Amino acid sequence: MANLINAERISKSYGTRTLLDNVSIGLGQGDVIGVVGRNGDGKTTLLRILTGVLEPDSGRVTHTGAVSVGYLHQADDFSADATVRDIIVGGRPDHVWAADPLTRGVVEHLLAEVDLDATVSSLSGGERRRTALVALMLSNHDLLVLDEPTNHLDVEAVSWLAAHLNQLQARNVAMLVVSHDRWFLDAVCTRIWEVHDGVVDAYDGGYAAYVLARAERARQAAGMEVRRKNLLRKELAWLRRGPPARTSKPKFRIDAANTLIANEPPPRDRFQLQQFAVSRLGKDVFDLHHVDAAVGSGDDRRMLLSNLDWSIGPGDRIGLVGVNGAGKTTLLRLLTGDRQPDAGTVKRGRTLQIGHLSQAVTELDGSERVLDAVNAIRRATTLASGRESTTSSLLEDFGFTGDKLTTRLGELSGGERRRLQFLRLLLAEPNVLLLDEPTNDLDIDTLTVLEDYLDSWPGTLIVVSHDRYFLERVCDVTYALMGDGRCVLLPGGVEQYLEHRRNQPRGPVRSGGSEAGSVVDGQGPSAAEVRQARKDLSRIEQQIKKLDGRTARLHSEMAAAAADYARLTELQAELDQVTAAKEELELSWLETAELVE
Repeated sequence: MANLINAERISKSYGTRTLLDNVSIGLGQGDVIGVVGRNGDGKTTLLRILTGVLEPDSGRVTHTGAVSVGYLHQADDFSADATVRDIIVGGRPDHVWAADPLTRGVVEHLLAEVDLDATVSSLSGGERRRTALVALMLSNHDLLVLDEPTNHLDVEAVSWLAAHLNQLQARNVAMLVVSHDRWFLDAVCTRIWEVHDGVVDAYDGGYAAYVLARAERARQAAGMEVRRKNLLRKELAWLRRGPPARTSKPKFRIDAANTLIANEPPPRDRFQLQQFAVSRLGKDVFDLHHVDAAVGSGDDRRMLLSNLDWSIGPGDRIGLVGVNGAGKTTLLRLLTGDRQPDAGTVKRGRTLQIGHLSQAVTELDGSERVLDAVNAIRRATTLASGRESTTSSLLEDFGFTGDKLTTRLGELSGGERRRLQFLRLLLAEPNVLLLDEPTNDLDIDTLTVLEDYLDSWPGTLIVVSHDRYFLERVCDVTYALMGDGRCVLLPGGVEQYLEHRRNQPRGPVRSGGSEAGSVVDGQGPSAAEVRQARKDLSRIEQQIKKLDGRTARLHSEMAAAAADYARLTELQAELDQVTAAKEELELSWLETAELVE
């Protein structure tokens, strides 16, 4: 299959730093390639060169024929007075664009809570990001270039997006994906490109296959540092033994993986950490009794937590999931005391030393230098393993070496500031860690280092994250804020939450002044009737799809039982029932569709 894009011997430098050095790569139809590497190593530069946004210093990039390329940048350039409807469906009314099931599904899953007639200037950063993603999904490009597509998406939206991209890949749409979300990379990618030291190394398979190949390369390379090898083996061991091993996506060779991790212990000793946590924290950490928390007032008041009773003990490692706005950050602020409950009490243990990693990084003084900002807290710290570590070695682990040590904080990138923020938090030696979206802006290598530190950290850990891989990697149990005031334990983890959300009826897309919702002189359906009709259409289409699957299976069984007349009679009777049921559904669909036309 011919390549859509070919790069031949391309190079790119900024000052004295070479990001790409004589690189030759290409991708064809149906390729879904994940681009990984440390922040600043050239991932976005590679994407910009391949799409023609940036010219290489040397070499050339060729596009086959009239290939259509859609690029999701990390920042959009929408006109402030444009509406969401203008951007995603060219201003078409609801009854026109919603007639296409594909378009309707994308909009309902990613923009269900956004008013399509709102101007871009009135949207939040996350809503703008979703709008840009929807516009790209609906543009029918041959190649999608996605730079951090999961930013601002909750775990449910990330799962849906992965499934949707798999459908596009089945239709031979090619994709280039830069993401730190390892679960997402493993769910969608067929190959991985690692950008490092001016070169691009290619690996077949998803993220799990990439980890295996790196671990094998580390084992064979005698000169590679021991710590790097150990981290890769540890992550590979978790991939083989943890939740990803129960999915069908990982493509690495089982025998090779088992050989590499034969003597690798579990990531952490839960019993030992629990004992250590009790000695540091005592028996009481957080006790919530009949806690209520709400936002808004009057008719707009919405309950985030309702009559919540929850006891959190020493050494608990808890992951929190929920849709955006369900109250995850509010719950963390209740635990820290930054917010008081509307009703009920929050009791805290006497020995608590809380480290709270918020989503904001504004608390760092921009004029201070990196080394000074760390030494001001502590010049050395004792790790949970008992080993004493200096700030210099910790800074090196978190990617701060050479000139970066004397860089002013105001000159750091978002990812570098996030890394430093977490490092300062660890140096304060807290016994309770509350992490609010800790993976934001961090590259995969830094996340691996962070997970390694958390493996040996004794204390109570509560993590809010949309990064499913990170959540399952560092937490022992998962709770979900359901958006109706309840906080529910999920024995089945994130997958149980997603299954619950899939079975929930999906709300209609918000639209102000839509023709489909208007009533003139009492004629035509009301707005409520139109919304219900759209929901019914989606439900009927799913039922028809299931019947089509049953029909295909019955035809296969009839072909296999061609000589068994009794069995054929039974199968034919069942096929007649399925056909009749489908005809009734198709008639219902036609009647319902008239309400939205």
